[in-house]
Amino acid sequence: MTNTNTPAGNISAAPRYKARWLTVCGFLMAMNTVLSSFNIPVPGGHFYLNDVIIVAAALSLDPLGAFLVGGVGAFLGDFFFYPLPMFVSLATHGLEAVVISLFARRYGKKNLLLTFFGVFLGALIVVIGYSLGRAYVYSTPEYSLIKLPFEILQAGIGAILGAFIWKNRNMGDTIQKIINKKSDDFNRLTADYYFL
Repeated sequence: MTNTNTPAGNISAAPRYKARWLTVCGFLMAMNTVLSSFNIPVPGGHFYLNDVIIVAAALSLDPLGAFLVGGVGAFLGDFFFYPLPMFVSLATHGLEAVVISLFARRYGKKNLLLTFFGVFLGALIVVIGYSLGRAYVYSTPEYSLIKLPFEILQAGIGAILGAFIWKNRNMGDTIQKIINKKSDDFNRLTADYYFL
C-alpha cells in the first residue's frame, strides 16, 4: 500500500513531507496568532485582520492543516490576548477553514466560482458563529447585534484579501512546492524570500 500524501506515493519521502507540512502549518498558525494580537477598536469589540491568513491558508492546505491554522491559530491568539471567546474562535474559524479547504481541494483553480463560493460559505460561518458565540459568551443577543456590521465587514475583507493572495500570489502553489520538493529545490524556491 502506498502513501498517497507523499510525492508520487514514495513512502521514503513521508517523514520529509510530514516535517515540511508541520513546518508550514506551524508558520501559518503563528502568523494567525500574531495577527490576532493587532486590532482596531470598533463599537462592541475589535476588528481583526487574521481572517486574511485563515482564508489564504485554508485555500492552500488540506482540511486538517486548514483547521490547525484557522481554528487552533485563532484559539491560541485568543488564549494569549483575550481568552473569553477562545473556544468560539476554535469552533468558528476551524469550521470556516475546513469548509474552504474542502471546496478548494474539490474545485481549486479549475472552477473558481465554486471555490469562491466555499470562501463565501466560510465568511458566512464566521459571521453566524461569532454572532451566536457572543450571544452565548456574553449572555446577551444585543451585544452580538452591535458587533454584527463589523463582523460582516471583517469576514468580507478577510475573504476578499485571502482569496486575492491565494489566486494572484500563487500562495497555494508555493506552499505545495515547499511541502513536496526535495531539499535542493526547496532551497532554490525559498532563496528569493530571504531578502524580502
